[in-house]
Amino acid sequence: MVRPILIALALISGLAACRGTEPVATQADTSALDASIASDSRVAKDVFGFLPTASAGGSAPLGFYSRGCAAGNVQLAETGPTWQAMRLSRNRNWGQPELVDFVQDLSRFAASQPGWEGLYVGDMSQPRGGPMLTGHASHQVGLDADIWMLPPDRLNLTSTERENLSSIRTDRNSGAYVNDAWTPQHTAILRAAASDPRVARIFVFPGAKVEMCNTATGDRSWLNKVRPWYGHNYHFHVRLNCPAGATYCEDQAPPPPGDGCADAQTWVNNIINPPPPDPDYVAPPSSGPVRMSDLPGACLAVAGSE
Repeated sequence: MVRPILIALALISGLAACRGTEPVATQADTSALDASIASDSRVAKDVFGFLPTASAGGSAPLGFYSRGCAAGNVQLAETGPTWQAMRLSRNRNWGQPELVDFVQDLSRFAASQPGWEGLYVGDMSQPRGGPMLTGHASHQVGLDADIWMLPPDRLNLTSTERENLSSIRTDRNSGAYVNDAWTPQHTAILRAAASDPRVARIFVFPGAKVEMCNTATGDRSWLNKVRPWYGHNYHFHVRLNCPAGATYCEDQAPPPPGDGCADAQTWVNNIINPPPPDPDYVAPPSSGPVRMSDLPGACLAVAGSE
């Protein structure tokens, strides 16, 4: 087991140093790593959920957003000029350098909006990514972040306040419509996020997408990245693209062409008038928790790194 882990550590360090150049691992290397983890039946959240710090070495997202881990995550400062990280007890204010930079950039834009001092930042990633003990199927490779809908009116919250303060709900009718808490500033911040080339997509409740479709003027291309999804009424979820040169990061397929507004309206219609259940539908069997064997082989070294 020691040799594959050493290979993995060297691989991760090389990836970080050589993003955008030739791959640093041979097929034999990656095959050895995958073989090593294939027999590891540990529940992955029980491994990654208790690791308090990031792995040593360089940064690299490994695997897919819902089946992976993150080497060399960096920590978003608990408080910055235009942001505060929330729920500090969860230790989820970590991400790849690109994610931390993005959050800081978006918070500066948010601070330019009337009534917003910046952003309250929810869950990003665990120190080494991977499956979480509670919530979130994704957020595993250090490229996802939840941004609260609550406009910050101050950025000096204590740790206790950050545990007890809640975001605001911005929907009504189970996500079919926005409520009075939704403002043009929410639209502006989501538009800025979706217009950033680092962003792959943004998840928000269906009524918010339809509201933005109905009020957008000028260039509408940014709407393509804003996708309706269940929940996401207290926060919106930003997902970044795999960074250039991140060889072992797996991008999600891009959204279909177009602004996606007709699809969002279908979501809303189905909330208001739910279609009858399919009599032939058979629920798939439960796959159980994600195990270490489900993750890329290099995640074994990420978890075991000092």
